[in-house]
Amino acid sequence: MTLTLRRLAGAAAMLTMAAPGVALAQTELRFTCYGDGNECEVMRELLDRFEADNPDITVALDKVPYKAILESLPVQLAAGEGPDLARVTDLGGLHPYYLDLAPYVDAAYWEANFGDTQDWYRAGPDDQGIYGMMTQLTITGPYINRTLFEQAGVAVPADDADWQTWAEAAREVAEATGTTFPMALDRSGHRLAGPAIGMGAKLFDAEGNPAVVDEGFSRMVEMFVAWHEDGTMAQDVWAGQGGAAYQDAAQEFINANLVYYFSGSWQVARFEEAIGDAFDWQVVGVPCGPAGCTGMPGGAGLVGFKDTAAPEAVAKVIDFFAAPDVHAELITRTKNVPAHKGLAEKGLEYPDASPQAAAALQAWARQVPKISPVAYDLQGYPLNRAIFNAIAQRVTQAIVGEMTVDEALQRIGADVDEAVAQSKQ
Repeated sequence: MTLTLRRLAGAAAMLTMAAPGVALAQTELRFTCYGDGNECEVMRELLDRFEADNPDITVALDKVPYKAILESLPVQLAAGEGPDLARVTDLGGLHPYYLDLAPYVDAAYWEANFGDTQDWYRAGPDDQGIYGMMTQLTITGPYINRTLFEQAGVAVPADDADWQTWAEAAREVAEATGTTFPMALDRSGHRLAGPAIGMGAKLFDAEGNPAVVDEGFSRMVEMFVAWHEDGTMAQDVWAGQGGAAYQDAAQEFINANLVYYFSGSWQVARFEEAIGDAFDWQVVGVPCGPAGCTGMPGGAGLVGFKDTAAPEAVAKVIDFFAAPDVHAELITRTKNVPAHKGLAEKGLEYPDASPQAAAALQAWARQVPKISPVAYDLQGYPLNRAIFNAIAQRVTQAIVGEMTVDEALQRIGADVDEAVAQSKQ
């Protein structure tokens, strides 16, 4: 064999050996991520380790605002132009687009550790697929500016105080300290649902069909609208947006313009970083109603989409984040409550958390046993987004005077009925 032929043969052999690596190296996944705090940054660092161990897979992480997850991502998925995986919160509503991970992962491990939340992703009781991994378990509830309470000389209400007690205390503190807003609640039907359930809203009939508007639900909406009229609630949080658009009041709380803020556990890392030692803040118990003191469970889930060209690679990435050591690091570094049952039972320490943040995370953990079964049912209902959107849109219209509270309640019921009917077509 001549030198030239030997060189050609050697080159061909090298190409043959390299071909599998070359082909695998072309697997690039698109990951659309939103973060309440540092979630996307931490996930990016963990993905760097994944890529080092899996050189055949690269993951391009695109960080987007939360509104993009709520509003733009569903449109992209419907058009077949979505990413390979994403961090989402509309767990049931996006089910038609999910990749079933069951063929690619250890189903027994997933059921043992994430089984309590898998129904949130599924189409119904007959669906046994595995569709996503909670990157956090969230609980909705309130924060207070403790420093303002101390400056005003107002006692912080007990954990079992009702809504009226908290409203009176927040107004008293705001007036004594010259603070702009006594109270605020994120513009979100999900956020208002927990308080409504505490006031007695059942949301579903005996057959499990949505029946949103009842005495308990109406009582909460009437009170909530009235608080906007008398200045108890920050007006622009809900009145400043149209449709079902989401709006939080976190920046007002960070800027010490707000006494009492009803949001959720995902804000801990953000507040720790943004507030620092500017003032003392604290997580307090969800106000009580006749049916209990419940917030809404929820959280963000990491899911893959069935239109992906690389389902096995997508599942491998998600399974990587589900591993105990990786998941523990994700939760502790992002300062969240774990949805992983094994880690929750073991307990996690947050070595990088400030005393305020550590106390807040412990306080959130104490709220979990108070969550109503109705709240879990709502979170797992596949059409819950229709309920949340109807609440946000119609309650806002009552707040700004476009319709009466009674008209808004009627429209909420009609909107949900229409969404259910369309889903059956």
